[in-house]
Amino acid sequence: MAVLLIELCLGLMVMLQIVSAQRDDLSCLLAFKASVGDPEGHLLTWTNTTSSPRSICTWYGVTCYGNNAPPVYFIKLSGSRLNGSFPQGLKGCNALTRLDLSDNSFTGPIPSKLCSDLPNLVDLDLSRNNIQGSIPPNLAECKFMNDILLNNNQLSGPIPEQIGYLNRLQRFDVSSNRLEGLIPSTFVDRQFENRSGFDASSFQNNTSLCGRPLKNKCAKVGERKGAGAGVIVGGAVGSAIAVLVVGAIIFCYIVRRTNRKSATMLRDESRWASRIKAPKTVIISMFEKPLVKIRLSDLMDATNGFSKDNIVSSGRSGVVYRGDFPDGSVMAIKRLQGSVHTDRQFRDEMDTLGDLHHRNLVPLLGYCVVGQERLLVYKHMSNGSLKYRLHDAFEKEPLDWKTRLKIAIGASRGFAWLHHSCNPRIIHRNISSNCILLDEEFEPRITDFGLARLMNPVDTHISTAVNGDFGDVGYVAPEYVRTLVATMRGDVYSFGVVLLELVTTQKPVDVVVDRDFKGTLVEWVGMLASSGCIANALDSSLRGRGADDEMLQVLKIAWSCVNATARERPSMYEVTGLLRAVGQRYSFSDDYDECPELLETERRENKLIVSVT
Repeated sequence: MAVLLIELCLGLMVMLQIVSAQRDDLSCLLAFKASVGDPEGHLLTWTNTTSSPRSICTWYGVTCYGNNAPPVYFIKLSGSRLNGSFPQGLKGCNALTRLDLSDNSFTGPIPSKLCSDLPNLVDLDLSRNNIQGSIPPNLAECKFMNDILLNNNQLSGPIPEQIGYLNRLQRFDVSSNRLEGLIPSTFVDRQFENRSGFDASSFQNNTSLCGRPLKNKCAKVGERKGAGAGVIVGGAVGSAIAVLVVGAIIFCYIVRRTNRKSATMLRDESRWASRIKAPKTVIISMFEKPLVKIRLSDLMDATNGFSKDNIVSSGRSGVVYRGDFPDGSVMAIKRLQGSVHTDRQFRDEMDTLGDLHHRNLVPLLGYCVVGQERLLVYKHMSNGSLKYRLHDAFEKEPLDWKTRLKIAIGASRGFAWLHHSCNPRIIHRNISSNCILLDEEFEPRITDFGLARLMNPVDTHISTAVNGDFGDVGYVAPEYVRTLVATMRGDVYSFGVVLLELVTTQKPVDVVVDRDFKGTLVEWVGMLASSGCIANALDSSLRGRGADDEMLQVLKIAWSCVNATARERPSMYEVTGLLRAVGQRYSFSDDYDECPELLETERRENKLIVSVT
């Protein structure tokens, strides 16, 4: 009875939040419209005469989370010929994660309170406008920001170094502006999975901008003063030289202090290691006893003191470092962030996770608790993430269809085991192409399993889908926005998006197709399916190579996974069975003892799903 009462209360709270979000979004969009010039009338549909708040999801340039219901998460008004100062009223759209106002004629400065108004902002595109003023340092407060595109404007002043500390920042472009000064080292020295720092194209065509990665060096103080000193004659020459000497000394002092400060900030990610007061002889708790005990000092040596140069990736759950050990072995050491467990709770949870063994899970080898720090030791996966292989390294090393199908089958098998065979059962909650790693044989290995709370029958998990807890919004099941409850069917939806990535090579929210299309990968495939052209979604580089029918079958399986109605999605066991049937002609290793046979009813349902047109 108590559980039922709690669920009723939570349901009422969710309904009130949805009604409030619809009202706020409507006010936000109307205020936006009133503050801009719209000479071509693109915003004529933005009116307050609609019969239902849901209708705002059909407005030009507006995308909602799912089922055409608020909240609004994406405003895309690129190339709409809008003008005026930066739009007003955005504060009401507090669920907004993506804002694209590129290719318009907006003027004036970027609001300094943009991130406090839109705290969940992930992508900001203001490129190709006439925006003036400086870049607000407060953009660093948008802690979930992935992309900041400010190129081809009239921005001036220096680039704020604070923005370079954003952990998730992947794209940053301020080219073709009027910026000046030294490019902060926070942009140059940061490490990505496949590159070091932002390249010169992000900063080019700013005549007064200097330093790496640009080729033009910053002018020295003596060079800027030289012309003035040349016109001083007689006794004034000695005074000028004296002034220059004193100025140079002061300049060097300031530069040294500035460099020291910048270097200190850059070392912040590794400085935590030096603050550990526990003895470096602390033993790492390993689940399989090694021949030689591993100590904290060994991890420090293997990661060069947890140097930023050893960072492999970073995300919501923490930062991952590559560790190279003297015996030639390589491990991945994750510094866990945001853990609220006591030491005992943490150790108990790690012991539970350490007992989980499956061929498609990244093995958790051990852990260490040192003061407030919690370190996890994993086996290193040499081929990186599926996201990297599909979207970053694709042109250099494209994945063939057989490898993609192998990844799909193996990953589904791992998730099915977590959902149905694992004790306790585990909902992953953050499935994406970034949590599927690839070993040396391109066997998929799931990471970050169990780092969210273990499955609980009364688990409400009241964190929003837009605050970065669930990665990119393109993976989040539409019902989560209404229920705020993580479920297995929600995991199935997220995995369906991964399958769509595998067969289309499109990103979940950045679909590169017709310029007029706006929306997610799921919406794009849905549009093609409704017009009877779903096969057009297949990656053109894979077509005509003898596997078109298999790709189409996987596409249909993926489409059943992203069904808007959660109860109509297949279970992860069913998905695995369907994918195995598609891959029967390949000689994939199939140790499937850990998964029970599917029920006959499930087999019948599987056939129905495969035959969907």
